[in-house]
Amino acid sequence: MKGQEWYQQETVVESYEDKRFSRGGGRLTDRLEKAAVFESLAPVEDKKILEIACGTGRFSVMLAERGADMVGLDISAPMLGEGRDKARRTGVDDHMEFMRGDAARLPFPDDHFDSVFAIRFFHLVDEPEAYLREMARVSKGQVVFETYNRFSGRSLYNWALPMGSRLYSRSEVDSMIEAADLRLTGETHEFVVPFGLYRKLPGSVARAFRTVEETIDRTSLGDRLASISYWNATVE
Repeated sequence: MKGQEWYQQETVVESYEDKRFSRGGGRLTDRLEKAAVFESLAPVEDKKILEIACGTGRFSVMLAERGADMVGLDISAPMLGEGRDKARRTGVDDHMEFMRGDAARLPFPDDHFDSVFAIRFFHLVDEPEAYLREMARVSKGQVVFETYNRFSGRSLYNWALPMGSRLYSRSEVDSMIEAADLRLTGETHEFVVPFGLYRKLPGSVARAFRTVEETIDRTSLGDRLASISYWNATVE
């Protein structure tokens, strides 16, 4: 998996949280991503939900605040430690569990969760079908995941990244879903401007870009130019 060593460094928490989501365009993308995750999974109250590659718990803690019983799994001990601290500070640690583990071999029985989701994960993996099948195995209903799109501005932005990202065509996503015995029930396509670029912008500039994006979204070009897709599927 791309970046595995980087994500396990002790300094990763500061790099991941402060530099990406704490200011300017990063705050905007954080808010938009959280809204997309919540809309995909809602209603979440009293649901048992697993997040794959939960990192510092950005999404898991947000869902726990809204009444979900959350389990967050990640390979990074430092990021999990920050997630536990965040859950305690937020007051949701009584129904939020963080576990270190391998998403390719989930330590849960079949049909254990109501929903399973993974955000900011599939761009890193070498064998996406295997991971998606494992997510489907432990879900009794819903699987939500995100991909970076091959035919978008992300392909140009990818050249500037040290690790790069795995990009997906629509046909690859359809094949993954079929191989995991899932049925696609919904999809959302976002960010004509790759959100990695958003994070480098001052807040006012990022908001201006977002206004332009929302205008494009209302045209036939919106979905075709989007750099990220959220896929909502059901276990067959």
